[in-house]
Amino acid sequence: MPHWIKRAKKAGLIGKDMNKPDKREVAELGGIIVLFAFILGTLFYIAVDTFFIEHTNLTSLLGRDLTIMAALATILLVGIIGMVDDILGWKIGLRQMQKPFLVLFASLPMVVVNAGHSTLALPLIGQINIGVLFPLLVVPIAISAAANGFNMLAGYNGLEAGMGTIILSILSFLAWKNNNPHIAVMGLCMVFALIAFYYFNKFPAKVFPGNTLTYSVGAMVAVLAITANLERAALFLFIPYFIELILKARGKMQKESFAKVNEDGSLETPYNKVYGLEHLSIKLLKKIKNKVYEKDVVYSIFAFEILLGIIYFGFKAVV
Repeated sequence: MPHWIKRAKKAGLIGKDMNKPDKREVAELGGIIVLFAFILGTLFYIAVDTFFIEHTNLTSLLGRDLTIMAALATILLVGIIGMVDDILGWKIGLRQMQKPFLVLFASLPMVVVNAGHSTLALPLIGQINIGVLFPLLVVPIAISAAANGFNMLAGYNGLEAGMGTIILSILSFLAWKNNNPHIAVMGLCMVFALIAFYYFNKFPAKVFPGNTLTYSVGAMVAVLAITANLERAALFLFIPYFIELILKARGKMQKESFAKVNEDGSLETPYNKVYGLEHLSIKLLKKIKNKVYEKDVVYSIFAFEILLGIIYFGFKAVV
């Protein structure tokens, strides 16, 4: 990562840190390294599983590997879409309506292998079997929605990498509990890549993730949910993103999530109304402490996500 930071700056792949008083320039597209590490780690797992572990059911092994390769193809395609958006720049990047349709195309590898289970486990509704509609409708819509949704809650040092680590760690554990260890390993490959990246992305950030990372991680959340039958858990853990969507819609999707920065680095809400979960966090924290900093906002959102995970596990324990 340090080598990438130097090369990115030399190549002019830099962005302004909008939540700092000096609006310092930081290397961009760090998500490329995360995506590369994830793919390399997953391929290494497949190689070990294929050449060094004895399997009695080869049909099951091939089907499992086919699903993983389809997942890798989808996440790679989604990452490329994010990279194109990053290179074009956040002011002149892909149009808002172009992104979901492009990600729908990227979901095709998962569609053609009929990944996942046609029986959905949904909150309040319970289990429902939708047959062929699952690969044709649910899979592409879920991947597109998760990739674009995860991209909304961003722009603060360490936020995207940390949220991805928390959500994917929980889903990977649940996949393992659901007797899908291969899916759990794939999820953990992304988790470990994100943990390594977080060291360079946390406050004060030395590198930004870019849409390359946010789209890839969002797609990864959907892939885990689809392949390990964890739709209910994924939807519950995505509550912060639903809140973000509602607040963003309040501002007609035109308001930025960045804060108003004071000279000492403390943050204020940039608008009179709340147009993002980040703004809501600043307002709530201001009731507790005099000055709110970027780290406080990020950690509070982490705490909210961890609380959701605890609530979900608690609910699973009593049901």
